[in-house]
Amino acid sequence: MHTQPDVDSPIPLTACWLHWIAVSTGDQAGVMETMGLADPSPITFAAAAELIDSDAHDREPEGVGRVYVSPALDGWTLVIGRWCDPTDPDRSDEVRRLCTRLSSRYGHAHAFYYGDQGDGSAWLVTERGAVLRSYCDIGEDEDELLTFGEPLPYELARRERLGLPPLGEAGAGDDGAEDEWEWEVAAMAPKLAAALGVSPHELGAETPVHGTGLLARTPSP
Repeated sequence: MHTQPDVDSPIPLTACWLHWIAVSTGDQAGVMETMGLADPSPITFAAAAELIDSDAHDREPEGVGRVYVSPALDGWTLVIGRWCDPTDPDRSDEVRRLCTRLSSRYGHAHAFYYGDQGDGSAWLVTERGAVLRSYCDIGEDEDELLTFGEPLPYELARRERLGLPPLGEAGAGDDGAEDEWEWEVAAMAPKLAAALGVSPHELGAETPVHGTGLLARTPSP
Protein backbone atom coordinates (compact mmCIF):
# COMPACT_ATOMS: atom_id res chain seq x y z
CA MET A 1 0.00 0.00 0.00
CA HIS A 2 1.21 3.48 -0.84
CA THR A 3 1.40 5.91 2.08
CA GLN A 4 1.05 9.65 1.95
CA PRO A 5 3.53 12.03 3.59
CA ASP A 6 2.47 14.96 5.75
CA VAL A 7 2.94 17.35 2.82
CA ASP A 8 2.07 16.14 -0.67
CA SER A 9 2.05 18.98 -3.18
CA PRO A 10 0.45 18.45 -6.59
CA ILE A 11 2.77 17.81 -9.53
CA PRO A 12 1.98 17.52 -13.25
CA LEU A 13 0.49 14.13 -14.13
CA THR A 14 1.50 13.19 -17.67
CA ALA A 15 2.07 10.14 -19.85
CA CYS A 16 2.73 9.34 -23.50
CA TRP A 17 -0.95 8.34 -23.71
CA LEU A 18 -3.10 9.98 -21.05
CA HIS A 19 -6.78 9.25 -20.42
CA TRP A 20 -8.81 11.03 -17.75
CA ILE A 21 -12.21 12.20 -16.56
CA ALA A 22 -12.61 15.55 -14.81
CA VAL A 23 -15.63 16.14 -12.56
CA SER A 24 -16.62 19.56 -11.18
CA THR A 25 -16.70 18.55 -7.52
CA GLY A 26 -14.45 17.83 -4.58
CA ASP A 27 -16.69 14.94 -3.53
CA GLN A 28 -14.12 12.20 -4.10
CA ALA A 29 -16.20 9.54 -2.35
CA GLY A 30 -19.30 10.41 -4.37
CA VAL A 31 -17.40 10.30 -7.65
CA MET A 32 -16.04 6.87 -6.77
CA GLU A 33 -19.50 5.63 -5.79
CA THR A 34 -21.04 6.89 -9.04
CA MET A 35 -18.30 5.23 -11.09
CA GLY A 36 -18.38 1.96 -9.15
CA LEU A 37 -14.75 2.22 -8.00
CA ALA A 38 -13.64 0.12 -5.05
CA ASP A 39 -10.76 -0.86 -2.74
CA PRO A 40 -9.18 2.61 -2.45
CA SER A 41 -5.72 3.02 -0.98
CA PRO A 42 -3.80 6.30 -0.42
CA ILE A 43 -1.17 7.26 -2.96
CA THR A 44 1.11 10.28 -3.30
CA PHE A 45 1.23 12.49 -6.36
CA ALA A 46 4.75 11.24 -7.14
CA ALA A 47 3.73 7.59 -6.89
CA ALA A 48 0.59 8.29 -8.92
CA ALA A 49 2.66 9.91 -11.68
CA GLU A 50 4.82 6.79 -11.95
CA LEU A 51 1.81 4.46 -11.94
CA ILE A 52 -0.10 6.48 -14.55
CA ASP A 53 2.88 6.43 -16.90
CA SER A 54 3.45 2.71 -16.32
CA ASP A 55 -0.18 1.79 -16.93
CA ALA A 56 -0.28 3.91 -20.09
CA HIS A 57 2.46 1.72 -21.56
CA ASP A 58 1.13 -1.55 -20.15
CA ARG A 59 -1.20 -3.22 -22.62
CA GLU A 60 -2.10 -5.94 -20.12
CA PRO A 61 -5.47 -5.89 -18.25
CA GLU A 62 -3.84 -4.48 -15.09
CA GLY A 63 -3.62 -1.11 -16.78
CA VAL A 64 -7.40 -0.96 -17.21
CA GLY A 65 -8.24 -2.48 -13.83
CA ARG A 66 -7.16 0.49 -11.74
CA VAL A 67 -7.36 4.28 -11.79
CA TYR A 68 -5.98 7.20 -9.84
CA VAL A 69 -8.60 9.34 -8.12
CA SER A 70 -7.26 12.75 -7.17
CA PRO A 71 -8.05 14.76 -4.07
CA ALA A 72 -10.07 17.93 -4.68
CA LEU A 73 -8.00 20.09 -7.03
CA ASP A 74 -9.35 23.64 -7.17
CA GLY A 75 -12.85 22.17 -6.81
CA TRP A 76 -12.40 19.35 -9.34
CA THR A 77 -11.75 15.62 -9.05
CA LEU A 78 -9.64 13.88 -11.69
CA VAL A 79 -9.91 10.16 -12.44
CA ILE A 80 -6.93 9.05 -14.52
CA GLY A 81 -6.29 5.74 -16.25
CA ARG A 82 -6.89 3.79 -19.45
CA TRP A 83 -10.33 2.80 -18.14
CA CYS A 84 -11.37 6.44 -18.75
CA ASP A 85 -10.50 6.37 -22.47
CA PRO A 86 -13.30 8.05 -24.50
CA THR A 87 -11.79 6.74 -27.77
CA ASP A 88 -11.54 3.01 -27.00
CA PRO A 89 -14.23 1.14 -29.01
CA ASP A 90 -14.71 -1.16 -26.01
CA ARG A 91 -15.04 1.72 -23.52
CA SER A 92 -16.40 4.79 -25.34
CA ASP A 93 -20.11 4.07 -24.77
CA GLU A 94 -19.57 3.35 -21.08
CA VAL A 95 -17.37 6.43 -20.63
CA ARG A 96 -20.15 8.51 -22.18
CA ARG A 97 -22.69 6.98 -19.79
CA LEU A 98 -20.42 7.61 -16.81
CA CYS A 99 -19.86 11.24 -17.77
CA THR A 100 -23.56 11.96 -18.29
CA ARG A 101 -24.31 10.32 -14.94
CA LEU A 102 -21.59 12.32 -13.19
CA SER A 103 -22.70 15.58 -14.81
CA SER A 104 -26.29 14.90 -13.76
CA ARG A 105 -25.05 14.74 -10.18
CA TYR A 106 -22.32 17.40 -10.20
CA GLY A 107 -22.99 19.67 -13.18
CA HIS A 108 -19.98 19.01 -15.40
CA ALA A 109 -17.94 15.93 -16.38
CA HIS A 110 -15.39 15.80 -19.17
CA ALA A 111 -13.41 12.87 -20.58
CA PHE A 112 -10.12 13.35 -22.45
CA TYR A 113 -7.44 11.50 -24.35
CA TYR A 114 -4.08 13.02 -25.22
CA GLY A 115 -1.22 11.37 -27.11
CA ASP A 116 1.99 13.17 -26.23
CA GLN A 117 3.87 11.61 -29.15
CA GLY A 118 1.74 13.32 -31.81
CA ASP A 119 -1.03 10.74 -31.41
CA GLY A 120 -3.87 13.26 -31.29
CA SER A 121 -6.51 14.46 -28.88
CA ALA A 122 -10.10 13.65 -27.99
CA TRP A 123 -12.66 15.12 -25.64
CA LEU A 124 -16.16 14.47 -24.42
CA VAL A 125 -17.92 17.34 -22.66
CA THR A 126 -21.13 16.72 -20.71
CA GLU A 127 -23.22 19.14 -18.71
CA ARG A 128 -26.20 18.35 -16.46
CA GLY A 129 -26.72 14.91 -17.96
CA ALA A 130 -26.36 15.85 -21.64
CA VAL A 131 -23.50 15.54 -24.11
CA LEU A 132 -22.54 18.98 -25.42
CA ARG A 133 -19.59 17.99 -27.56
CA SER A 134 -17.61 14.93 -28.56
CA TYR A 135 -14.47 15.29 -30.66
CA CYS A 136 -11.92 12.70 -31.71
CA ASP A 137 -8.84 13.12 -33.91
CA ILE A 138 -6.47 10.20 -33.33
CA GLY A 139 -6.08 8.93 -36.88
CA GLU A 140 -8.53 6.04 -36.60
CA ASP A 141 -11.53 5.09 -38.76
CA GLU A 142 -13.84 5.64 -35.77
CA ASP A 143 -12.87 9.32 -35.39
CA GLU A 144 -15.93 10.55 -37.30
CA LEU A 145 -18.28 8.41 -35.21
CA LEU A 146 -16.89 10.01 -32.05
CA THR A 147 -17.15 13.57 -33.38
CA PHE A 148 -20.53 15.26 -32.96
CA GLY A 149 -22.16 18.25 -31.32
CA GLU A 150 -21.45 21.93 -31.86
CA PRO A 151 -17.82 23.10 -31.58
CA LEU A 152 -17.02 24.51 -28.15
CA PRO A 153 -16.30 28.23 -27.69
CA TYR A 154 -12.66 27.30 -27.03
CA GLU A 155 -12.42 25.53 -30.40
CA LEU A 156 -13.98 28.49 -32.20
CA ALA A 157 -11.68 30.94 -30.42
CA ARG A 158 -8.59 28.93 -31.35
CA ARG A 159 -9.59 28.89 -35.03
CA GLU A 160 -10.20 32.63 -34.95
CA ARG A 161 -6.83 33.25 -33.33
CA LEU A 162 -5.14 31.21 -36.04
CA GLY A 163 -6.98 33.21 -38.68
CA LEU A 164 -8.95 30.18 -39.86
CA PRO A 165 -12.58 30.30 -41.03
CA PRO A 166 -15.15 28.89 -38.60
CA LEU A 167 -15.90 25.19 -38.90
CA GLY A 168 -18.66 24.56 -41.42
CA GLU A 169 -18.21 27.86 -43.26
CA ALA A 170 -16.84 28.46 -46.75
CA GLY A 171 -13.09 27.99 -46.81
CA ALA A 172 -13.03 25.75 -43.76
CA GLY A 173 -12.10 22.79 -45.95
CA ASP A 174 -9.02 24.46 -47.47
CA ASP A 175 -6.16 21.96 -47.28
CA GLY A 176 -3.62 24.44 -45.94
CA ALA A 177 -5.98 25.75 -43.29
CA GLU A 178 -6.99 22.28 -42.20
CA ASP A 179 -3.38 21.11 -41.99
CA GLU A 180 -2.74 23.95 -39.55
CA TRP A 181 -5.88 23.01 -37.62
CA GLU A 182 -4.76 19.37 -37.42
CA TRP A 183 -1.60 20.44 -35.64
CA GLU A 184 -3.63 22.62 -33.30
CA VAL A 185 -6.16 20.00 -32.25
CA ALA A 186 -3.51 17.29 -31.89
CA ALA A 187 -2.23 19.15 -28.82
CA MET A 188 -5.53 20.61 -27.65
CA ALA A 189 -6.85 18.18 -25.01
CA PRO A 190 -4.73 19.37 -22.03
CA LYS A 191 -5.24 23.02 -23.00
CA LEU A 192 -9.00 22.57 -23.33
CA ALA A 193 -9.10 20.75 -20.00
CA ALA A 194 -7.39 23.72 -18.35
CA ALA A 195 -9.79 26.17 -20.00
CA LEU A 196 -12.82 24.17 -18.83
CA GLY A 197 -11.57 23.36 -15.34
CA VAL A 198 -8.35 21.61 -14.31
CA SER A 199 -5.70 19.94 -16.48
CA PRO A 200 -3.48 17.16 -15.10
CA HIS A 201 -0.63 18.69 -17.13
CA GLU A 202 -0.81 21.98 -15.25
CA LEU A 203 -0.94 20.83 -11.64
CA GLY A 204 1.65 22.35 -9.33
CA ALA A 205 2.40 23.58 -5.84
CA GLU A 206 0.05 26.54 -6.41
CA THR A 207 -2.95 24.29 -7.19
CA PRO A 208 -5.47 24.36 -4.32
CA VAL A 209 -5.74 20.81 -2.96
CA HIS A 210 -7.87 19.21 -0.28
CA GLY A 211 -7.76 15.56 0.70
CA THR A 212 -5.68 12.54 -0.32
CA GLY A 213 -5.23 10.89 -3.69
CA LEU A 214 -6.41 7.30 -4.01
CA LEU A 215 -5.62 4.27 -6.13
CA ALA A 216 -8.85 2.38 -6.82
CA ARG A 217 -10.03 -0.72 -8.61
CA THR A 218 -12.41 -0.40 -11.55
CA PRO A 219 -15.61 -2.51 -11.74
CA SER A 220 -15.30 -6.01 -13.13
CA PRO A 221 -16.31 -6.25 -16.83
